[in-house]
Amino acid sequence: MSLFRGLACVALALGLSVATACSGEQAGPTPPSPGALASGGGTAPVQPPPTPEGTGLTAPGIRLAAVPRGDGSFDITEDVIVRSAIATLPLRPPDSGADLPGMMTPTQPKISELAVLADGEPVPVDQATISGPSQLPLITAPTKFKLTYRLSGSVVRRMPSTTGRAAAAIKPLTADVDSTLPTDLIVSGGGLRNAICPQLTESRCAVGEPPGMSVQPGIPSGQSLAVLQLDLPLQP
Repeated sequence: MSLFRGLACVALALGLSVATACSGEQAGPTPPSPGALASGGGTAPVQPPPTPEGTGLTAPGIRLAAVPRGDGSFDITEDVIVRSAIATLPLRPPDSGADLPGMMTPTQPKISELAVLADGEPVPVDQATISGPSQLPLITAPTKFKLTYRLSGSVVRRMPSTTGRAAAAIKPLTADVDSTLPTDLIVSGGGLRNAICPQLTESRCAVGEPPGMSVQPGIPSGQSLAVLQLDLPLQP
């Protein structure tokens, strides 16, 4: 038997299949060798979120994102890319609502809490509150801007009407930088019910139906004044 076991060991060494091991006991199944784990301990690799693209973000233009508040003000972010470097940034709040369709009464638009980034760097702002046209001098000659601010005094509430129903005039604060820049106006919250752009030949600039209504994209900035009919949120 010892001779037989010795031959079996030789057979194993040569890669032959045998049913017995070199020891005197029955051989059990050999577990597979663990392979290399996938990235993340066996889970799929985490993909970074896509980089936002489009007008004012990666291409020349203005992207205005407005979030309405219950008190009738808007929290606004403007992303702007100009076609050539500039040394001064013109700023102008929306026009008064006295002569705008659907506004009925005068308004007094005011910009507050203004903060400006130019090519990613903060720009000193002497006047954080703006109620009329002004010029913001720039230290460098940038081409890309981000502005955050609060727009107030631009809303007329509908009385009597549905609670929160209002009309509001909005326009990019930076619209005067280049009147031909394509402009996208984005109103969050799903409360938009109509949009009129009185400076366009076809003045109704609403797209879709509530609650998925939006404003026509790509409006030239010089004509981007919009009068919105919307339901304001109940909370501030």
